[in-house]
Amino acid sequence: MTPDDVVAIGRQALEMTVLLAAPVLLTSLVVGVLISIFQAVTQIQEQTLSFVPKFLAVIVVFLVTLPWSMDLLIRYTTELFLSFKKFAG
Repeated sequence: MTPDDVVAIGRQALEMTVLLAAPVLLTSLVVGVLISIFQAVTQIQEQTLSFVPKFLAVIVVFLVTLPWSMDLLIRYTTELFLSFKKFAG
């Protein structure tokens, strides 16, 4: 296994992490900004007002993207396991 192989595996792992986390993080960001704007306009400063909608939106997006995420993760893991022969010998 060469250093280039290690870098390629690490890069693929980081790309996979970003792809899997992006939908949930972007949803949380968008809902958080919308709730912050709503709180600024109405001057309501209740902490649960920002937490509960964000939590529910993240759960919904997680459940909606779960099949896609699992398919992506299974394909990546299968590809990684199949490449072990190349790195071992």
